[in-house]
Amino acid sequence: MAVYALTGFSLVSLLSFGYLSWDWMKPSLVADVATDPMEKSLPPAFARPPHIIFILTDDQGYHDVGYHGSDIQTPTLDRLAAEGVKLENYYIQPICTPSRSQLITGRYQIHTGLQHSIIRPRQPNCLPLDQVTLPQKLQEAGYSTHMVGKWHLGFYKKECLPTRRGFDTFLGSLTGNVDYYTYDNCDGPGVCGYDLHEGEDVAWDQSGKYSTFLYTQRVSKILASHSPKEPIFIYVAFQAVHTPLQSPKEYIYRYRSMGNVARRKYAAMVTCMDEAVKNITWALKKYGYYDNSVIVFSTDNGGQTFSGGSNWPLRGRKGTYWEGGVRGIGFVHSPLIKRKRRTSWALVHITDWYPTLVSLARGNLSNVPGLDGYNVWPAISEGKESPRTEILHNIDPLYNHAKYGSLEDGFGIWNTAVQASIRVGEWKLLTGDPGYSDWIPPQTLTNFPGSWWNLERLTDGLRKSVWLFNITADPYERYDLSDQRPDVVRTLLMRLVHYNRTAIPVRYPAENPRAHPDFNGGAWGPWASEDDAEEWEGVGKPLKSRNKKKKCKICKLRSFFRKLNTRLMSNRI
Repeated sequence: MAVYALTGFSLVSLLSFGYLSWDWMKPSLVADVATDPMEKSLPPAFARPPHIIFILTDDQGYHDVGYHGSDIQTPTLDRLAAEGVKLENYYIQPICTPSRSQLITGRYQIHTGLQHSIIRPRQPNCLPLDQVTLPQKLQEAGYSTHMVGKWHLGFYKKECLPTRRGFDTFLGSLTGNVDYYTYDNCDGPGVCGYDLHEGEDVAWDQSGKYSTFLYTQRVSKILASHSPKEPIFIYVAFQAVHTPLQSPKEYIYRYRSMGNVARRKYAAMVTCMDEAVKNITWALKKYGYYDNSVIVFSTDNGGQTFSGGSNWPLRGRKGTYWEGGVRGIGFVHSPLIKRKRRTSWALVHITDWYPTLVSLARGNLSNVPGLDGYNVWPAISEGKESPRTEILHNIDPLYNHAKYGSLEDGFGIWNTAVQASIRVGEWKLLTGDPGYSDWIPPQTLTNFPGSWWNLERLTDGLRKSVWLFNITADPYERYDLSDQRPDVVRTLLMRLVHYNRTAIPVRYPAENPRAHPDFNGGAWGPWASEDDAEEWEGVGKPLKSRNKKKKCKICKLRSFFRKLNTRLMSNRI
């Protein structure tokens, strides 16, 4: 009954409220560039390496773009996607750090030790320093590299910062969640600090500027000051549309008829971000980059449904391994694409951007063996078959084990209590606890009722630890075939076993009270010295110091911080 009810509701939920009329070439509230006539660039060709603009949005749901039938207005994204190639078989990771790490390294998170959760502000952890990053490879190829926006790949020591990992310049936040105006971030009661950085310095003077505006203005300034004759890579990692739900009033007013308050604010943030993308594209044209450019647009994970996001009609939400958590919005827009204006169903994963973009830049991949990504440019540009046939969504040995999973249920080769997911061809397997598993329609109505769809979750997920779906035939994951096709289950479990043999230990150290912003001038930032970094690298507690005299001083200091941390932790909710 629940399935049929949801299917019937979809006819209503997918109705849009109509689009406003937009002038594609007119600067908006986000723009800071002049309205002079655009300069012409050289004809499109691969005679020169292309300029690469990678735009990553935060927590934007699969349903929350106009061309997916949304009630949210995204005319820029719709137009760029329509004129380029829409990626409708595109996968990302369910949460922030894993997606960003796989984009930057081209490797699954089991191969970087970041397979559990996110990097938290007080953890002595960051993207492993032995990984050669995407911007570093582009620097080697002669590119100027710039990052604007959210990092969320660790910062406990300076070597972890974006400017030490391949970016010539950086303006943005280091943590995962900041206020859009004040740039404050609280990692628990009383553990608050400022988080906006210019290079390796705290950008105190930028407080008060809405981050979507600020980041777009910075991209325009970068383009204005650079020569289009020299290749450039700009990684624009918008904070939008992650919580807190904050937007300039003029965007909220457009959705005043939307009854659900969270959805209204969220929609406003999405539309503001859409205008930001319009102005970045406009700046590319104005300053002569566009004709030799590649624009990649990607979300970082599924939408958070209780914060206004929607992944309808997909199952699940952010933080889950259902399609609603891992199937992303993605498209490529470029004059260099040979077969434009089409939808691609080629299998693409976020790890694929590393070898794809380095190859476009004519970079050298021979010294970075073991990549999990593939060069998918021929599939995108020419419509050729994707070289990718499977995706390891993840194996997380630390996540809460499913109550009813066992080695016996996994044919004696895999403990199905372990959270894991993999796709091979048209088949997708999930084990353990994949996360919240409902189908949640767009919450456009005031006090949208939620109790009636929970029945489907209770009847489907009870006492299970293995699910199998034919994703090609059943993209909404409604028909579990694990009982009917044990042969396929066993085959995919063997693939999990194969990948698990290649996994490195999880890097998830305990929080360190020394990271508290009060001890760092009131801002989040690097706090470990070189000596401390060696002791805390990838572990949950410090190793013994080799310097006995230094050890005594350090021990006294750590004792103080342990006591302080105990008091802080006691105040946590």
